[in-house]
Amino acid sequence: MLQEFTGRPADVLKQNEDSAHGGDGWVPRAGTRLDELGTVWEACGVPAEWYPLRTVLTHRPGGEIDDVPDYRAALWLAPIDPAKARDQHDAFMEVYRSNGVKVIELGEIDAPLPNAYFCRDTFCMTPQGAVISRMASAARAGEERWAAAALAREGVPIVHSVDRDGTFEGADVVVTNEDLVFVGLGMRSNRSGVQQVARAFRDAGIAEVIEVEIPYGCGHIDGTINVIDKDLAMVMPTQLSWVVYENLKRHGFTVIDLPDMAESQGGMALNIVPLRPRAVVTPAGNAKTKALLEQHGVEVVEVDVSELMKGGGSCHCMTGVVWRA
Repeated sequence: MLQEFTGRPADVLKQNEDSAHGGDGWVPRAGTRLDELGTVWEACGVPAEWYPLRTVLTHRPGGEIDDVPDYRAALWLAPIDPAKARDQHDAFMEVYRSNGVKVIELGEIDAPLPNAYFCRDTFCMTPQGAVISRMASAARAGEERWAAAALAREGVPIVHSVDRDGTFEGADVVVTNEDLVFVGLGMRSNRSGVQQVARAFRDAGIAEVIEVEIPYGCGHIDGTINVIDKDLAMVMPTQLSWVVYENLKRHGFTVIDLPDMAESQGGMALNIVPLRPRAVVTPAGNAKTKALLEQHGVEVVEVDVSELMKGGGSCHCMTGVVWRA
């Protein structure tokens, strides 16, 4: 038998409905998500590559690099000694911590993803939040899932995840300054992915977002350029796009060429991370590059990552930049 529903007194019901629908007690949310960075959301964003480094996402290699049966299938250059690689990664992270950088750990990887310590590739940062990659290689498919989980866990807003048939890797973005971003188009980042990422940067208020074709034999755009200060960039002269060079000069940059191709190839001399304007952390052993940087007033902090480099990347590749300010 159905009973008549009496409910709460009409005045109490009305009061609750008014509060939930804009009446007494309702306070509208003010401002934009950008205003909420550092309060509702974790402080994050990259206005420019040379801003002081505040927060990074990295991954200490775990069991996924143990007993890799075929280093070529793993996209490595040579077999890696896991214990030595972990020791080098620990020392590298200590350089960040000693320079006041917050280090967020990706966490344990429960998947056969031996390249997961190259966190740079799995996302990039607009001034307002993260864009999650979609890795181009089948061997790396799924790495972006772990990056998205770690960023969400830390309270970093995700403004876009590359989807549909798009591929994109975070190392194909260079945030040159507050007005100019380059997005690389090549083997790792296809047209669909690049267009999605460019749109995310334009939505974040970047005035110029320029798509740049990556030369054959170069993995990402960050293999051709590294921005060290508001008016200083180091480039790979044989692979740098004229479009990049032209726009750097137009924005007032002094452009210096890597001085030694052997250091570039064997020593990954351009694979460096700005700690702050005119201060960088670099893979050890590139004496000519270090000397040239110091001639331009750049402080150079070297770190031995030689074992980790056997995976095909160095300092820059291992550093997922979350916040510069």
